[in-house]
Parts: sequence; structure tokens; C-alpha cells
Amino acid sequence: MSASGQSSWHGTGPIARPSACATVWPLPGQSEMTMQLRDIVKALTFDVFGTVVDWRSSIIREGQLLTNTKRLDVDWAKFADAWRAGYHPAMDRVRNGDLPWTNIDALHRLILEDLLKQFHIHGLSDSEIDHLNRVWHRLIPWPDSVPGLNRLRCRYIVATLSNGNISLLVDMAKHAGLPWDCVLSAELSGHYKPDREVYETAARLLGLEPAQVMMVAAHKNDLQAAKGVGFKTAWVTRPLEHGPDHVLDTTPDPSFDITAMDFLDLAAKLGA
Repeated sequence: MSASGQSSWHGTGPIARPSACATVWPLPGQSEMTMQLRDIVKALTFDVFGTVVDWRSSIIREGQLLTNTKRLDVDWAKFADAWRAGYHPAMDRVRNGDLPWTNIDALHRLILEDLLKQFHIHGLSDSEIDHLNRVWHRLIPWPDSVPGLNRLRCRYIVATLSNGNISLLVDMAKHAGLPWDCVLSAELSGHYKPDREVYETAARLLGLEPAQVMMVAAHKNDLQAAKGVGFKTAWVTRPLEHGPDHVLDTTPDPSFDITAMDFLDLAAKLGA
């Protein structure tokens, strides 16, 4: 809504186009391949944890707030790293049949229960533990995420494609102001990334061929799996995902269609 009280959206169809959207002409030096991608790709699907939102700083921040109210002595940076480190082993337990299908909220809670003991965190009620577990619903986006997504959705469908469950992703979008056109989750396929069924289901639900979808992620294994299904790929570097002391390999991979510094850079390269 503008200052005059008039909507910033216009159009009479079911999908309004932001009035801030403008046609972006080809930029000097852009390759023919990049230009072709603009014509082929109809939708961008985004990894979320680490790519769109800064999970580490968000958990540290909420932990520090808990310290102030509960007088805890916890290294929240190590706590956040340990929580994230349990993510893939927990999914492997589902993948290997040690656990039935379990959504990410429930897996996060299993990991959290162990961490409360490991970090000697006592005195939390069940509702406080549940609130802490749902910190993943309240993650803070990287500074370029919202403006970048708004630019990209002027030209493309923008959707999540995360291992997070749908309720988590919807809560996060509401909390962080993430302007998704569609919320897709691995939950819809009964698999976790990087299983190919996740990507195949996403393309099918979007009514598109895999080659018309571009996977956007900060994690190379996610992009490699998507590429194996036929998706186009965009690698967005997030060098601070694991904190300032973590050395991340930011060497471009020539097998990916686009490498971008952030979502605004991605939008420029995709003509949005």
C-alpha cells in the first residue's frame, strides 16, 4: 500500500504484477546461454535453510534472549552448529528405515532433546521447549532475500523447495515477509532432498518440464541432484552461513548454469 492509500499492485487477472516491476533489457556482456535461460525457465525453486534465511544467527539470537530470561550459560554458537549438524543424520534415519516418515519439525525436536542434555539446559517447560524448537519457523532472511525475491517474481514463479515441512515454511514466510508464489516441500513427495523424487514432484506440481525449472541453492549437492533430474541450476554463495570463522569453498562450479553473489545479482543475471 502506498502512502496515498492506493495499492502498489495493478492488473485485472488473478495474478497481479507489482507496479515496481519493469522490463529489464539485456545487460552488456551477458552470454547467449544466459539469454536462452530467460526464455526457457518459467519457475525458480529455492532451497531455504542457509540459502534464503540465516539459520545460525537466528538461533544464536533466540538463544541469547532465552539466556536473559532463564539465566542460562550456553555457548549458543556451538549450540546452533550442533543442532544443524544433526540435520542430515536425522534425515538418514528416515531414509534408511530406522524411523517412519517424520517431518522436519519432529526431527528437529529429536535433535533438540539430546542437545538440551548435552548443553546442560535445564528448567524449561514443555511449552518453552516447543517454542525453542519452533525457532526454525522464525528464521531471519539474508538482507538481499526479500528484495531479490520481489524482483525475481516479476518475471518468474518463485517457490520454496525445502526439506522443511509446509507449516514451517508458511510460518517462516509470514514471519520474514518472504513473497513466495507457492510453497513446495519435500514433505509432498515423502522423501528428503537430495532424493530425485523431491525435484520430480516439484516440477509435476508446477505443471512444468524439469528443464523449465531452475533450482536455486547455496549447497552444491542440492544443485547436483536437481541437475540430475533435468533442472537448470543457480548457485548462490552464502559464505557466512556457518559463521565468520568457517572457511567455505566459493570456487564456481562450471556445471551450474549461473553463479550469483546473492539474489539481487541473480535477478540481474536473469533479467528480472
